[in-house]
Amino acid sequence: MTFEEMAWEFVEVFETLDNDQINEMLVKNVPLDTIEFVAKYASDFGDAQEIGGRALDSLPNLMLIGYLLRILEERLAPTDRMV
Repeated sequence: MTFEEMAWEFVEVFETLDNDQINEMLVKNVPLDTIEFVAKYASDFGDAQEIGGRALDSLPNLMLIGYLLRILEERLAPTDRMV
């Protein structure tokens, strides 16, 4: 599976989750300090770029999705273990 295929599969699954399931997934996979950093960074970036409305509200979620995709990619990547 390519990264692009994996990303689309992830998005399809993510769209089916309700808020409680999303929160549970975040708690299990993203450290709290990372969530706090993303929220602050997205707010600061949005202000600096004069992003507002729904786009600004969606920015932290988009950043967390990118973070989760990266974690998933690392977990699924074959490891180079010497036996």
